[in-house]
Amino acid sequence: MSAEPIIYGLIFIGVLVFVEGLYLVAFGKSISLNSRVNRRLEMLEKGDRREEVLEKLRKEMQQHMKSKGIPLYSLLSEKAQKAAIAFTPQQLLMVMAGLSVAVFLGLTIGTDTETPVRLVLSGGMGIGAVFLWISMKANKRMSMIEEQLPDAVELMVRSLRVGHPFTNAISIVAKEIQDPLASEFGVISDEAAYGRDIGEALKDMAERLDMQDLRFLAVAVTIQQQSGGNLAEILAGLAKVIRARFRLFRRVQAITAEAKWSGKFLSGFPIMALIVINIGDPQYYDEVKETPYFIPACFFVGIFLGVNLLVMRVLTNIKV
Repeated sequence: MSAEPIIYGLIFIGVLVFVEGLYLVAFGKSISLNSRVNRRLEMLEKGDRREEVLEKLRKEMQQHMKSKGIPLYSLLSEKAQKAAIAFTPQQLLMVMAGLSVAVFLGLTIGTDTETPVRLVLSGGMGIGAVFLWISMKANKRMSMIEEQLPDAVELMVRSLRVGHPFTNAISIVAKEIQDPLASEFGVISDEAAYGRDIGEALKDMAERLDMQDLRFLAVAVTIQQQSGGNLAEILAGLAKVIRARFRLFRRVQAITAEAKWSGKFLSGFPIMALIVINIGDPQYYDEVKETPYFIPACFFVGIFLGVNLLVMRVLTNIKV
C-alpha cells in the first residue's frame, strides 16, 4: 500500500490550518467573524483615534480591488475584497510562495515523488490552499451579511421612529450588531461624520460587496434624500422585502442542494476511486500506463469532470 496520497491530503489540510492560524496571530482574534465584539469597536477601545481606525478599515476594504493589475492576483482580488482580508496583496503573494516552498520540502521529506511532480504539486497546493481559504472566508462573510441585514434595517427603523436622525441610526447599528456588518456600517457612520454623503457611502458599500439588497437600501436612502418622505416607513417595507428574499433564497438553496452535491459527487467519485485503487493495488494500472492512449484519456476525463461541475453549477445558479 502507498501512503503518498494520504500524505498529500494531510499536507494540504495542514497548509489550510496554517494559513488560518497565521492570519489570527497576525491580526488578533477580533478579525474572526465569530467574535462577539466587532473589530471597529475593539480598535476604538484600545485607544486608537477614530480617523485612524477609519483609515485602516477603508484601506483593508479597498486594497484588493486596487491590485487587479498584479499577475495571478486578479483571479483572487474579488473574493479577497468580499472577505475583507486584512493581508495586503503583496503579503498574500508572499504567503503563497512561502507555503509552496514548505510543501515542496514536506513532499521531498515524506515522499519519493520525482522533482518536476513535486514542483507542480507544491505550487498547486500553496496557491490552491490560499485560494480555497479566501473563498471560504468570502462565502462565510457574505452569507452572514445577508443574514444580518434585515435585522440591521429593522433596527434603523426603530431608531428613526423614536426620533433619531438617520446618521445616528447607522451609528446604533454599528454598535449593537456583530461583525461583519457592524464594521461596514461603522465605516459609513465615520465617513458621514467627516462629511461624506451617506447615500453615496451606502452605494459604495453595495458595489464593493456586490449585494443586491444593499443596492436597494442605498437607492431607498438616496431617493428619500432627494424627494423626501417617511424614511422609517420606506425602510420598514424594505426590511420585509429583504427578509422575504432571504427566505426565498434559502429555499432555493435547499431545493438545489441535491443537484449541487450530485455534481460534486459524480466529479469526485472517479478521482477517489482512482486513489483507493492505487492504494489497494499500486500495480493495477501498470499495463495500461504503457499504452499511447493513457495520457490523452486522462486529459479527456479531467476535462469532462470539470465540464460536469461547470454545467451543474450553471443549472443550479438560480438568481433570486
